[in-house]
Amino acid sequence: MAEHRSMQRAALLDAARSLLSEGGTEALTFPALAERTGLARSSVYEYFRSRAAVVEELCAVDFPVWAAEVEAAMAAADGAGVKVEAYVRKQLELVGDRRHRAVVAISASELDAGAREKIRAAHGGLIAMIVEALATLGHTEPRLAAMLLQGVVDAAVRRIELGAAEEPDVITEAAVGMVLRGVVAGG
Repeated sequence: MAEHRSMQRAALLDAARSLLSEGGTEALTFPALAERTGLARSSVYEYFRSRAAVVEELCAVDFPVWAAEVEAAMAAADGAGVKVEAYVRKQLELVGDRRHRAVVAISASELDAGAREKIRAAHGGLIAMIVEALATLGHTEPRLAAMLLQGVVDAAVRRIELGAAEEPDVITEAAVGMVLRGVVAGG
């Protein structure tokens, strides 16, 4: 019985990833989850109490995998500047990944305060990855610099997700340039 519940929960999470990837948070509804998994809508409520709970679980499952990929890219880089570049590039590379949709969905307004706090803490772990590299580069406030750097990444993510006029590669290069050289063209 436990194995069956685990499989059903995994199927619901996979369906949620697909719905988020295809239509954003608006597409993530319990009727849609039920339809995708072949469960009765009332059965979906046995696994999750709300859409926010689904998103929270997706983040709990997917964020560590996503963060590990960023961490691995940084570990493979030699030197603080290259680590910063890997941090930015890997996050922007992951934008198209279905797991990323769940992480992006954390901004959905229906999340309760507890869910938002758990997700903020996980995001803080991602920011913590880059603090040492920024300190090595001479930043006197490396934690602040990391948060600002993540702001550039987040803006680039939004731009890519909106289907901006620029190609994702152009957005990525602009974000990397902004992070590494600031606003001075060719600086």
